[in-house]
Amino acid sequence: MEIILKTILTGIGATIIMDIWAWLLRKLFKVQGLNYAFLGRWIGHLFKGKFNHHPIMASEPIPGELALGWMAHYGIGITFSILLVMLWGPEWLASPQILPALIIGIGTTVAPFFLMQPAMGMGIAAARTPKPAIARLKSLMTHTIYGIGLYLAAQLLTFLP
Repeated sequence: MEIILKTILTGIGATIIMDIWAWLLRKLFKVQGLNYAFLGRWIGHLFKGKFNHHPIMASEPIPGELALGWMAHYGIGITFSILLVMLWGPEWLASPQILPALIIGIGTTVAPFFLMQPAMGMGIAAARTPKPAIARLKSLMTHTIYGIGLYLAAQLLTFLP
């Protein structure tokens, strides 16, 4: 039970760190991140059998889409934390190392590039956005921060009994 709790808390902590990063970018540099309402909208439409949108912003809003998007965001963060512990074992939680966390963090960039962005009408790796290179860099940076967050959250949890 302790391993499960620490894995979940690591995922939540990493996602919080990623959200703080996004907040700092927005406040200090006016860099907009993902609007989680669109993630919620996409998920809401999945239940109606619709996977692809052109673009998601033009699709019909879903009641409660923002809350659904935020819950999914944290659920995804926890899921990738579970993947980390599955691949590197529960020993990683007892003695976190930065490299596995970065591999998972950077590796999770596959999800937006090849699943979320195409499904939301932005093309593979944001190819249909006005500035694809900037969108790709933002995704890579955000997911790298998530990886750092995995490491930092797990390090913090090592101080708990």
